[in-house]
Formats: sequence, structure tokens, C-alpha cells
Amino acid sequence: MTHAVGLNFHGIGEPRRTLETDEAPYWVSPHQFEQVLAQVAKAPEGFQITFDDGNLSDHDIALPALVDHGLQARFFVLTGRIGQSGSLDKAHLRALSEAGMTIGSHGIDHTAWPTLSDADLRQELQTSRARLEDICGHAVTEAGIPFGRYDARVLRALQAAGYTTAWSSDGGSFRHQSFLRPRASLRGDMSDDETHAILSNRMPPLRRLRRAVRMVQKRWTITG
Repeated sequence: MTHAVGLNFHGIGEPRRTLETDEAPYWVSPHQFEQVLAQVAKAPEGFQITFDDGNLSDHDIALPALVDHGLQARFFVLTGRIGQSGSLDKAHLRALSEAGMTIGSHGIDHTAWPTLSDADLRQELQTSRARLEDICGHAVTEAGIPFGRYDARVLRALQAAGYTTAWSSDGGSFRHQSFLRPRASLRGDMSDDETHAILSNRMPPLRRLRRAVRMVQKRWTITG
């Protein structure tokens, strides 16, 4: 299969830390999460599950559920939060990695990368990657883009820093060989129909066209 649908989660269940502004809707219930996994498990080759931020629920809730369903996922971690209350610590990251999950960078702080200077962007990408490699003991080559915000300069910086894959929030499906891979964030306030539309990669033709145009524009635009 050359295409797959990218699914993104942020947190599951009750948060164990103070949430950022407008973050709460992106937390799903354990029941919602289980429902999605049950659907993905029917055709796992057609999906890629990812997680952003490095919340404790990645280890405590997501990991055992993924293992039970025989699924793998990618976890994009904010290294500035490692070991903080409600976030993953070093032992959690090693447990995820040893279970066959992919560990990737989400940067150091939860910052929109296009807003950073060239020097600060390099710091976010290189330092976060180095810390994760030190913890996990293997190469880290993938990144989840914070807030899905990127432009041509960000993509060039990711490649220059040694990343081979970058995950956005553009929605829809992606090609397995692509450097930039879109995904859709699942939210706790979504209806069953909305969730099913994402899992089915069902997008109105006009919206699909606008998405494609928007992605091309961002790849050629420099906003920082």
C-alpha cells in the first residue's frame, strides 16, 4: 500500500498537568481511543498512529492499548517537559522504544517553528534530537511539527538537522516515501461521524483541493 492515513493524538483520559490555552479539546477519552484502535487494527497497514507532546498518558494508557491490539505508533516528545509532572520521563521513553514504538522530536518547548530565528530553530531541532538519542540509545530521525505550522525554511532546517520525516497537521493521507507526511488530530469533542470520516479518509473534493494547494504554498513560503 503506497498511501496511509495519519492519525494524531495529544492526550488520553484526565490530564496530569495544567493544560495550555485551547488544548483541552484535543484530549480524548479512553473509550474514544479504544474505538479508534479497534478500527485501525482491522487494517493496520492503512494507518499511522502518532502522539504529540509527550504526555504521561502516552505510556500509561496508550502503550498497553497499542500492545493489546498489536499496533505500533510514533511518539513526538517535547524534551523540555521530560520528567515534569504529567509528562514522560526517561524510563517511560525507554519503555516505549523497547516496545517497538518510534520516538521522535516535537522540539524543546511548545513553540511554532516558523516564528523562531534561524539560530533558535536549529537549537530546537538539534538539541531535542540529541537528548532523545542520548536517552533512547539510537538515532532519532522523525519530527512532529508543533501546531502543524511550517514553511519552506522550517522544512529545510529539518532536513539540514538530519531528519528524514516530518509530520504535519494537514489531514488526509500520505505517501510512505514522502518527507512531509500529513495527519489529522482526533479530538474529544468530535462526533462519531466526524471520527469515521477521518478514518475513512473521506474529504469533500473542494476541501481536498484546498488542502493540496495550501500544502504547496507552505512548502514555498517563508514566514519567519
